[in-house]
Amino acid sequence: MLESYNCYRNDELFGFHRFVSPPLTLTRKNLYGQTFKSTSKQPISNLFITLTVEFIEWFPYYQEIREQFGYSTERDQEAAKVLSNMTRRKALDLKVLRKKIHGKKVMVIGAGVNLEASISYIKKNRNCTKIVANGAVQAVLEHRIKPDIVVTDLDGNQLFLKKADKLGAVMVVHAHGDNIPVMNKIVPKLRHVIGSTQVMPLNNVYNFGGFTDGDRSVFLAEELGASQIILVGMDLGNEIGKYSKDTVRDSELKKAKMKVAKKLLAMLAGRTRSELFDTSIKPIRGFAYLEAASS
Repeated sequence: MLESYNCYRNDELFGFHRFVSPPLTLTRKNLYGQTFKSTSKQPISNLFITLTVEFIEWFPYYQEIREQFGYSTERDQEAAKVLSNMTRRKALDLKVLRKKIHGKKVMVIGAGVNLEASISYIKKNRNCTKIVANGAVQAVLEHRIKPDIVVTDLDGNQLFLKKADKLGAVMVVHAHGDNIPVMNKIVPKLRHVIGSTQVMPLNNVYNFGGFTDGDRSVFLAEELGASQIILVGMDLGNEIGKYSKDTVRDSELKKAKMKVAKKLLAMLAGRTRSELFDTSIKPIRGFAYLEAASS
């Protein structure tokens, strides 16, 4: 897979891999099963890769997504740096997340069209660790369900995101090139925060894999050792749920992102250590169907 990637390991640096690299060239099959080779144009140095993700495994997928949607690697990396600096004195240790997830039955709650119909199922399974994706936090809080973890890039309803934090939910805040202003506004007010990124990780900012808040929640649960992962409200089809985000300005763009998220989860299913279930009528490939009404 890896054709060229110069690196060295320093185990004294908190168990991190340290990479000093020229432009990267990686070869792998892409989301559509085609051979995918990409070369980064910008050398990246003096950054740390945590053992929680194999960045060289994720990088080709990120490159494909970046090229499809026109994202800037430099802007994404700058956002990660901003979030790292912002949380350097208050970020939670990754052990906090691992304790909530490792060996546990985890429910990932998305803001799909069937979310409201699944509320009773969520309430019946209160002992599951509940990872709530962004806008879905409004729905669960309105129904007096407390999330354990919220994965968000902060474009959901900010009132409910702040409320989840006050209730003690771990806020996994995702940094990308378009949300630096909202991070500057919201993150200083959060008390239980860990950062995430889709590019090179930094201190307190981890790359778990994943693209949207929903599929990133699943990648996080799998990476931190969930025994079972159950998708609820993760309807990644052609309909957009009303809780999806505060304002959906481009529905076709949203649907395109959902399509990529679905492909990433199907890819994850092929290599996971966790048991995967999906309560959607049309489950994602590799996820076993679980009828929420009878569970």
